[in-house]
Amino acid sequence: MSVSRAEVLRLYKDMLLYSKTLKFTDVLYYKRRVSSEFKRNKSLDKPEDVNYAYKKGAALLQRGSFIRGSGPGGSAVNKNSNCVVLTHIPTGTVIKCHISRSQDENRKLAREMLKTKLDKMLNGENSVTAQMRRIEEQKYKKYDYKKKKRAQLKEEWKKREGLE
Repeated sequence: MSVSRAEVLRLYKDMLLYSKTLKFTDVLYYKRRVSSEFKRNKSLDKPEDVNYAYKKGAALLQRGSFIRGSGPGGSAVNKNSNCVVLTHIPTGTVIKCHISRSQDENRKLAREMLKTKLDKMLNGENSVTAQMRRIEEQKYKKYDYKKKKRAQLKEEWKKREGLE
C-alpha cells in the first residue's frame, strides 16, 4: 500500500489542526516539531519508509476518544463526554474507563489500566501485578502459619496448666 502525496499533506494539516486542541503542551514547540519532522521525511525515497513515517504520524492522532458515559448518575453522567476509550494500535487492545466524573482523571486511569494489561500480556507470570499477587499470598501464608502456631501453643499451655 503506497501513500499518496495528498494523504501526507492531509495528515500534516490534521496534525497542525490538532495542535490547536493541546492544553498542556507548548503549541509553538509542537508545530515546529511537526514541521521539522515533515521536512526531514521529504527526502524519503523508498515506499516502505514513507509508509512507516505516515503510520507514525497517524498513530499520534489516534490516541483516544471521549464518549458519553452511562450508568447511575442521571443527566450529570449522560450529558458529559468524560468516558475515555484508549486503543493500543499494535495489539488492538481497547480500554474503556468511566470511573470518575473527571475526564482528565479517567484518562490517567485508562493509561494505567492499559499499562497493566499490556504488561500482563507481554510478561505473563513475571508481570508486576502477578508478582504483587504472589507477595500478598506469601504474606497471608505466613500470617496463617503464625496464627495456627499460636493456637497450638495456647492449647499445649492449657493442657499443661490443666485448664481444659
